[in-house]
Amino acid sequence: MDISLQPELLGSIGSFPLTNTFLVTIVLSMGIISASLLLRSRLRLVPQGFQNIAEMTIEFVLDLVDNVTQDREQTKKFFPLIATIFIFVILSNWIELVPGLGTVGFKEMHEGAEKLVPFVRSSSADLNMTLALAIVAVVATQVAGIATIGIVRYAKKFFVSPLHKPYLIGTFVGLIELTGEIFRLVSFSFRLFGNIFAGEVLLTVILTLTPYFLPLPFLALEIFVGFIQAMVFSMLTVVFMKMATVEASH
Repeated sequence: MDISLQPELLGSIGSFPLTNTFLVTIVLSMGIISASLLLRSRLRLVPQGFQNIAEMTIEFVLDLVDNVTQDREQTKKFFPLIATIFIFVILSNWIELVPGLGTVGFKEMHEGAEKLVPFVRSSSADLNMTLALAIVAVVATQVAGIATIGIVRYAKKFFVSPLHKPYLIGTFVGLIELTGEIFRLVSFSFRLFGNIFAGEVLLTVILTLTPYFLPLPFLALEIFVGFIQAMVFSMLTVVFMKMATVEASH
């Protein structure tokens, strides 16, 4: 299977293009919502099966957020968003590694050669999705800061009067902070996209060159990378949200 930077087009709904990464995003979102509702309706005092996995995941993310905030009340506020990001990203990163899923699709002619268009492709390998997720994380960070310390005090982090100490230096530092907030969109989206897309290319090359069980170590590596990327995205989001709730010292 050829790997392209663009997600493959499966069809269209009116003028709206339906790509394989968008399809995976919708399926994963509906799956997470359905699993959450099902789990909520069947909670048991002594967990079994899927409830065990869900509770382990929740405890992991809860500890992750707690380690940053050092405040359980603040953790409870951040947790729904961070848990959603972590679960969605890790499932998106891993779904393409399920054996056989990448070979299910249809064939079409491309530049005179027959090409397989898979129905399933990691939505993390689509820059549109990672950028959308980055926008959610950055906007949530601003909302958390404004809601916690107020819009005026939050704005003072970025807009410092040159007539007050440390004078022009404070103004310059504030503008750098504002620029950093904007560039987080780039770092968030390209970090996740770049790592997952690179993994796709690596696995495609290895599966082409080596048969049977030789690619297994690389599959294990991609499982690990998928987990790390989900954790990094979630961790950075909660770190930035925590920083946004702290009032500027100048």
